[in-house]
Amino acid sequence: MTIYIGADHRGFELKEHLKAILENDAYEVVDVGTDSATNGDDYPQFAAAVAEQVVKDPTTRRGIAICGSGFGVDIVANKFAGIRAALAMSPDHISQGRHDDDVNVLALAADFIAPEDAEKIMKVFLVTSSARDERYLRREEEIREIEVRSKLGA
Repeated sequence: MTIYIGADHRGFELKEHLKAILENDAYEVVDVGTDSATNGDDYPQFAAAVAEQVVKDPTTRRGIAICGSGFGVDIVANKFAGIRAALAMSPDHISQGRHDDDVNVLALAADFIAPEDAEKIMKVFLVTSSARDERYLRREEEIREIEVRSKLGA
């Protein structure tokens, strides 16, 4: 599995912390930026870079996007058809998101979460399988239909 990770300046330190753990755990990691904690960049470009890569092959790729609140990267990633991003605040929270909704991009709030807690959330995100029950598959299809309708109305 390839992990695409990106953050703005507010999420830079957390990104670097999580990237080191991923690499130590032998994941293939692609860092899409930023490369410093210096103010001056904006989260949309990094969240988009993560989502653009994950959507190319959501079965073998996952993404982690980080900004101060987590909301911005979550909003941007969810603009991409086929991306199911979620802002998670606990391991149980992301476990449910992976299981029920096949979340493929984890959004994290660097200003509100300790690195150790983010690490736990990330690890659950990476090992939890999605349920393939009929009700979950039906809901995923409903989401795809909404994505198509929203593009037609744009």
